Amino acid sequence: MTTNEENSQLVRQVQDASRLIRQNTGRVIIGKEKVVDLLMVALLCEGHILFEDVPGIGKTTLAKSLARSLGCSFQRIQFTPDLLPSDITGITFYNQKNGAFEFRPGPLLAQIVLADEINRATPRTQSALLEAMEERQISIERETIALPRPFIVIATQNPIELEGTFPLPEAQLDRFLLRLRLDYPSHAEERLILQRFKEEQPLDDLQPVLAAQQLQELQKIIRKVRVDASIENYIVEVVRATRNHSGIELGASPRGTLALYRASQAYAAIHGRYYVLPDDVKHMAGPVLAHRLIATNQSRLHGRLMEQFIDEVLQAVTVPVES
Repeated sequence: MTTNEENSQLVRQVQDASRLIRQNTGRVIIGKEKVVDLLMVALLCEGHILFEDVPGIGKTTLAKSLARSLGCSFQRIQFTPDLLPSDITGITFYNQKNGAFEFRPGPLLAQIVLADEINRATPRTQSALLEAMEERQISIERETIALPRPFIVIATQNPIELEGTFPLPEAQLDRFLLRLRLDYPSHAEERLILQRFKEEQPLDDLQPVLAAQQLQELQKIIRKVRVDASIENYIVEVVRATRNHSGIELGASPRGTLALYRASQAYAAIHGRYYVLPDDVKHMAGPVLAHRLIATNQSRLHGRLMEQFIDEVLQAVTVPVES
């Protein structure tokens, strides 16, 4: 058996798993297959996701469907201004009955954590997530506690209602692999939602189709997806171009370069390829890079979007071609 055939079989496992997740979540979430594929990219990279969209379009339901499809432990944290770091990490207390100190874990010690309206918490509480998101661990009273694997934070924030919110700092935004939007459903999709939820809640009967251990094996596979030297150079050039764009004050960091590299590998594997194409990089550039950029004051005054800058960068950077 050739190496290419071995790689094809490994990648087929990723493709089959992605199809199962897409079909299973499709029993609850209607018409969001492309978003689910991007969620699968984040799962394969063990990266965190930021949903920036209006309330009521299914962000929480999608997160729950994903957790149930994987059989992972799930916790939802409703972020509010009075939420303390210990409310999410857990506390150590003295148990008078046992005569000893005990640790009571917080909701952060789950495999999939939904941080709902994350921008409503104070910066102090938001910063409590930084160590967990980057190091996969929390520190409580000089003791370090490893988080369960896989560990993924799915955060949501409302981009419209800004009163009483605390914008996420750039350091925390950079920890999110992807920023996604669900957007409103079409007329036909909204009719299907009415019919599907009219008499029952499909989420209640959703069963796992992939084990957490299987997901960890798939995460190892995507790191073997081949990235040609010309594609590596293309990724670096795209990221570096964000730092030289006239409308961007702060471009993407090297962490963004690595994120785009990993996400492109995962996206290629989901589509049954053991090698990355320039189109994979182009497809992932927006979700991976847009939230890592800071526009100039002039760009903000003109209402320009980060996605527009990404498009301009992709048009300006020379695409590698097969020799």
